[in-house]
Amino acid sequence: MMTQEQRFEDAQNSPKGDFEGFIPKEDSDIVTPGQSFAKLLPTREPIKHLLIGSPKAVTGTIHYLHIIGYANVGDWSQLLSTGNGDEVMSILIRQILV
Repeated sequence: MMTQEQRFEDAQNSPKGDFEGFIPKEDSDIVTPGQSFAKLLPTREPIKHLLIGSPKAVTGTIHYLHIIGYANVGDWSQLLSTGNGDEVMSILIRQILV
């Protein structure tokens, strides 16, 4: 039977690879000494919304999203032709925290 001291000595002499599962990865949310606090703050990242449909449907959706407070009408691009008949598109790019 192995004593507690022998188990401790074995653990001390084990190759470092045995403990890799316990070492936080660089992208981990765990704060370690010397790790920059700024790395834990949320960052901004662009997200793109694309509406495609008839001019009436796209314009109506843009106005609805304005009414519910999601985006101002002026934040969307002008209506752009998709090349598919009477179909248009409008793009909104927003910055979100991740």
